[in-house]
Amino acid sequence: MLTLLARSMTRASRPLLARPAGVAQEWARPLMQQQEGLPKLPVPPLQQTCERYLTVLEPLLSPEELEHTRDLLNDFLKSGVGDRLQKGLERRARKTENWLTDWWMQSAYLDSRMPVAMYTSPGVVLPRVHFKDRQGQIRFAANLIAGVLSFKKMLDNETLPVQHLGGKPLCMDQYYHVLSCCRIPGPKKDSIVNHDHHTHITVVHNFQFFILDVYNSDGTPLTVDQIYLQLEKIWNSSLQTNKEPIGILTSQHRNTWGKAYNNLIKDKTNKESVRAIEKSIFTVCLDAPLASVSDDLYYSRAAAQMLHGGGSRWNSGNRWFDKTLQFIIGEDGSCGLTYEHAPTEGPPIMYLLDYVVEYMKRTQMVRAPMIPLPMPQKLRFNITPEIKKDIESAKQNMNIMVHDLDVRAFIFSDYGKDVPKANKLSPDAYIQMAMQLAYYRMYKECCSTYESASLRMFRLGRTETIRSTTNDSFAFVKAMDDPAKQNSEKVSLLDKAITAHRAYADMAVHGQAIDRHMLGLKMVAIEDLTSLPEIFMDTAWAVAQHFNLYTSQVGCKTDCVMCLGPLVPDGYGVCYNPMDNHINFAVTAYNSCEETNASKFSRSLAEALGDMRKLLEQTPRPNI
Repeated sequence: MLTLLARSMTRASRPLLARPAGVAQEWARPLMQQQEGLPKLPVPPLQQTCERYLTVLEPLLSPEELEHTRDLLNDFLKSGVGDRLQKGLERRARKTENWLTDWWMQSAYLDSRMPVAMYTSPGVVLPRVHFKDRQGQIRFAANLIAGVLSFKKMLDNETLPVQHLGGKPLCMDQYYHVLSCCRIPGPKKDSIVNHDHHTHITVVHNFQFFILDVYNSDGTPLTVDQIYLQLEKIWNSSLQTNKEPIGILTSQHRNTWGKAYNNLIKDKTNKESVRAIEKSIFTVCLDAPLASVSDDLYYSRAAAQMLHGGGSRWNSGNRWFDKTLQFIIGEDGSCGLTYEHAPTEGPPIMYLLDYVVEYMKRTQMVRAPMIPLPMPQKLRFNITPEIKKDIESAKQNMNIMVHDLDVRAFIFSDYGKDVPKANKLSPDAYIQMAMQLAYYRMYKECCSTYESASLRMFRLGRTETIRSTTNDSFAFVKAMDDPAKQNSEKVSLLDKAITAHRAYADMAVHGQAIDRHMLGLKMVAIEDLTSLPEIFMDTAWAVAQHFNLYTSQVGCKTDCVMCLGPLVPDGYGVCYNPMDNHINFAVTAYNSCEETNASKFSRSLAEALGDMRKLLEQTPRPNI
């Protein structure tokens, strides 16, 4: 069985991947042959998952709560319920390409009715660009578009190399869902469509949408200066700023947007315009400048801009949030992107971004043939009173969300991944322990922590959860500020915590962690229409799934900042991009929650990183 996305494309219509010239022979197999050689996602042993689940709960629960859950798990195993669900999951695994992928896309994304802006769609901020004038903004956009088209050519011409992890090939399926993909709202659940073989992108400026054909009639892509001239035409024909921000409708609660969507496309002109946006390869948002802020607040403001556009007074209507990939280029030099998360994880987006950034460094304006190009088509919308009412409602709701989300992006400049590497410590695990310490210092307790791990070692693999809170991390953070503990013991506990994190991460990427397996067991019970086992109605399950720390490392060579919203109302969203000599962070929290504060957590995190370095410097480690 293919994913929902793959079902919308025949095998024959999907391009294959092969090696570029000079790449090792092991990359020579096209994607589909490569895909067939990838292993299927395993179903972990039931006893193993139950034991690991209890271990995960130990630092989160009281002894009494833990004992209650242990009794439920024993009953789950001995009653035969667990075995029946496990066998059902194993049957599904034999019959499908990946037993998890469809369930994960539905449960994590398409069934969610929360707005995609801020709640599921991450934002990425590139280093600020200083445009001398609006032509600079347009020129930057033209170079960026040419870079994405160059990347698309690698996909179409089968020259994108298959990626590897630990010498093993990774599934490349997600790369074909980055471009030409769009989420479609439904009244109860959404869907994803992939419109291959289209030759236009969407450009939006001052809330006005345009279709820009980026290929000549002979199939060759437009040159950079041809794209520049076309973007100038778009800019000059969209100078009015009093247009209805039709794109802000896509920021609504999904049920609300689903109803408004069906109402919007009743009109033939509106339907044609919406379909043109949905079928475009990607979207480019030419944003109006925001009010200036101090340099130390720039990245926070820019991160918010990428997440949601700043509200109805600014650029939130200058988006189509359902589009998988949207590049954002502000007149004030703020540049980056946002992506709708359902079809793809971050790594393919980051790989594309790295490619485009490198492409733009070497791209020069090239004189185009003096062939006049047609004016890009402006998309028309007939705004009825009902649609106008929907837009006003979307404006109000977006402004409430913008006001509620606190975004703090900062560059930790004291050191980068050089320090943990010099101490033979995993930079990722080291930063995760700093977050554990920062949280414990603020709340005197630990919490469920989510870090994303890739399952792309398996066919159609998506993600698994790395649970950074462990007995070892809890022991470390409690000891760190304990004056009775010697530094040598604190360092030893840090080593153990990092080793435990690396072991869990390795377990996760090999399909042996607990979260997706337990989701699978739960889904089998739901689809069998049997009563839900008590382990899924237990307080411990709610605690385990309540991720107060929702974290993600940015797998990117580009010196960028990534940000995402918290997963729970009283939680934090934390993204980090460790560079050699500094670390880029973005922390989010909801202002409506009195217990959380993004600025305080950011300060606590910086202090934790400083104290951990001091500890390592003051304490000789025998294994270094």
